[in-house]
Amino acid sequence: MPASQVPPRWLHRFAVVTAAATLGLIAAGALVTSTGSGLAVPDWPLSFGQVFPPMQGGVLFEHGHRLVAAFVGLLTVALALAMQRWEPRPWVRRLAWGAVLAVLVQGLLGGLTVLLRLPTAVSVAHACLAQAFLCLVVSLAVCTAPSWQAPQARWQEAGGPSLRLVAVLTTVLVYVQLLLGALVRHLGAGLAIPDFPLAFGRLVPPLTSPGVTVHFLHRVGALLVASGVVWTVVRMRETGRGERWLQRPALGLLALLLAQLGLGALIVWTRRAVLPTTAHVVTGAALLATSLVLTLRLYRLRPARAVALPERVTA
Repeated sequence: MPASQVPPRWLHRFAVVTAAATLGLIAAGALVTSTGSGLAVPDWPLSFGQVFPPMQGGVLFEHGHRLVAAFVGLLTVALALAMQRWEPRPWVRRLAWGAVLAVLVQGLLGGLTVLLRLPTAVSVAHACLAQAFLCLVVSLAVCTAPSWQAPQARWQEAGGPSLRLVAVLTTVLVYVQLLLGALVRHLGAGLAIPDFPLAFGRLVPPLTSPGVTVHFLHRVGALLVASGVVWTVVRMRETGRGERWLQRPALGLLALLLAQLGLGALIVWTRRAVLPTTAHVVTGAALLATSLVLTLRLYRLRPARAVALPERVTA
């Protein structure tokens, strides 16, 4: 990108703030679910017919979630307007307006969950769109960073599956796992299997109910995600990618994975205590965001072209 077309650095910082606020919004939503406060305020868009109701009991969590959502919505609109004015790349501007559309739909889904009395399908869609919206704003933060705009060295992999492909697969696995986690939460299946690491004292429990089935699939998904994260890090070491901007998210993936596995166990052992249950949702979102950052940065690198060697002429 020519120097005259490089967006201002504050635009990247604005996108980072929006992404951080989105993670905070996911934490606020997780608190609503963890404390069972989804219907503490029975109307929408107002709360008991007021803009600021008494913040007591479950109202504190539910209305607080609405206030954070409104703040994130305003940030997203302001970011899109700033991108429209100062961002020269059309695809980045379109991505910003896509984030605005996503946050508007997310707000409508949030209202429907209240008006329809927490239907599982709408609640799960609300949770999954929250993660997709996080991916959008994280992408905006990544592609406006100075490291993204700097020239990148060429690289070439030798043998094995592409590191880019492995990173994409890991990101998809994390997102699917978050979808399963949303099903577990909104089906009330967090303790459908009451022990850990075994399940009813067995490796594979009797799949006698939807709750047990979804909960067990979530545990299987955790193993798949762990395999994807480890595979990504191992492939990075094999390809010799030593750049800090790649190593940091890779190490972050490992740290978040360990924390997430521990929090999953704590949810069962503490009988769904509010703190580990909420932290499990937030850490899962952070894991998704970190995997996406690594994937996008890998795709920013320019692949080296293979050079064909002349054939040796033999007598």
